[in-house]
Amino acid sequence: MKPFTYVRAQSPPTALSAAGRESGARYIAGGTNLLDLMKLEVESPPLLVDINPLALRGIEARAGALYIGALARLTDVAGNAQVRRNFPLVAIALEESASPQLRNMATIGGNLMQRTRCAYFRDVATPCNKRRPGSGCGALDGENRRQAVLGTSPHCIAVSPSDLAVALAALDATVHLSGSNGDREIELADFYRLPGDTPQIETALEPHELIAGVSLPLLPFASRSTYVKVRDRAQYDFALASAAVAVDLRGTTIREARIALGGVGTIPWRCAQAERLLAGAPADRESFERAAQAAMSGAGGRGANDYKIPLGRRTLIRALESAVAL
Repeated sequence: MKPFTYVRAQSPPTALSAAGRESGARYIAGGTNLLDLMKLEVESPPLLVDINPLALRGIEARAGALYIGALARLTDVAGNAQVRRNFPLVAIALEESASPQLRNMATIGGNLMQRTRCAYFRDVATPCNKRRPGSGCGALDGENRRQAVLGTSPHCIAVSPSDLAVALAALDATVHLSGSNGDREIELADFYRLPGDTPQIETALEPHELIAGVSLPLLPFASRSTYVKVRDRAQYDFALASAAVAVDLRGTTIREARIALGGVGTIPWRCAQAERLLAGAPADRESFERAAQAAMSGAGGRGANDYKIPLGRRTLIRALESAVAL
């Protein structure tokens, strides 16, 4: 790990001011991803701004939404009564993430900012356009079993790692940001950037902007929701495929649905076409198979990750069957 300077901010303005004085500065709270990357020298920020003292841990109802502060720990959010009652898929996604020890440390804001586990990204001796633009993508024709099949580009196929972001994508979450030019909000669907020809740019964050929190609109039928995660190990592993689903069921007919996929895309993958197919359709296997086919349309593998295309379909069908059975 390379030397760095450390400061502890006591308020958002002091955090923004400190980060703004040093190019390449990074905010740190739980540090469960950033410190790993610093040890590997994938990241070498000259300054860490500790934001743990900031009053950004609250979970509360605000204007028809549930607001979750960026510094709320994953364990606390997963156990919150409002989250479990109104958005069970969020609680499930969090409890399926990492290990209990990591969930006690990791924050909501940090989870949204966690970086890919692509082996080429984490190994500084190999080419990676995300880590070193223009150096190439080792995963394209190398070890790519875990990499994405949706949203890829000729420059990057690194898969998005967050379970939480998939659940939030399905629920139309909003990300609240603080910056030197004031506060702003951005839909989660617009927060993450497809790799395109600039895979090093992963989000819509401006330099030194700080995630203050996320809000979830109180969608009445989100109480009928679930998150299904398929992985190599039963615990402490990233998704090979996952599906976040909420269903508004009237009798045996689906009135409305929300769907996002994880483990298969370069970003959390919202499935609008599949949602449209399910609106007004009977809640049966045939409808779910059509939706799953639409959800994975446009997917393309690179050999070792081809299996993710049928796996993504099966995972979504399983999630839909589970949701309508609730």
